[in-house]
Amino acid sequence: MFTPEEILEKSIVAGTNKLNKTLLAKMILGFIGGAMISMGFLAYVRVSASIPNNLASVKALVGGAVFPIGLIVILLAGGELATGNMMAVGTAFFARKVSFIDYLKNLIVITLFNFLGAVFVAYFFGHIVQLTHLAPYKQAVVTIATGKTGASFLPAFVSGIGCNWLVGLAVWLSFGAKDAAGKILGIWFPIMIFVAVGFQHSIANCFIIPAAIFEGGSTWNLFFQNFVPVYLGNIIGGVIFVAGFYYFSYANKK
Repeated sequence: MFTPEEILEKSIVAGTNKLNKTLLAKMILGFIGGAMISMGFLAYVRVSASIPNNLASVKALVGGAVFPIGLIVILLAGGELATGNMMAVGTAFFARKVSFIDYLKNLIVITLFNFLGAVFVAYFFGHIVQLTHLAPYKQAVVTIATGKTGASFLPAFVSGIGCNWLVGLAVWLSFGAKDAAGKILGIWFPIMIFVAVGFQHSIANCFIIPAAIFEGGSTWNLFFQNFVPVYLGNIIGGVIFVAGFYYFSYANKK
């Protein structure tokens, strides 16, 4: 395991390198990132939908146990995820390796293609293949999406902060591990906890709410009303609670 100071340096380098990728690479890897997070959420639905509602804690634990596969694939095999970039590119921004405009441009491109990847999985794998179309999976998707969109602005915003505090920590820990097994463990536990707790992840919501829309259980208006506060909260969680806290704690000030 690397020291926190070494992890910070690795995060700064990784964040800088993300901006140096070609636009085509960002588009492809962003699509992969959105799709992989959605695969994790689809697995959550498939393994937890038949668990009775009076065992809600068990449902959360079982679903949370499979959800992390998405970020594991992104960080080990390759992919770009807006919420992870909020932290990694954030450390590069604090280190003055990238400008604020470059930071925003990267987030816009990656977020757009994360959204496309998530909607692709929701429509083709969820709706067309009917993995979210039949009982009890349809009911589970609609119930989860309703819970997400039912939150008002402030609770959704604060939930987004909590989510990306843990997602940022998962990325941070993956930078700190020296082998694949260590990276998987470092990613798995924080992601499992944010899912089990029920925090809101903007890109994951780009899967579950459109999946409910395709099944007639939600609307695009509700999606956008949810996306804005959750996304803003995710930014605060990644930039301030992980990148900022650790940068100002461990940066070399010589």
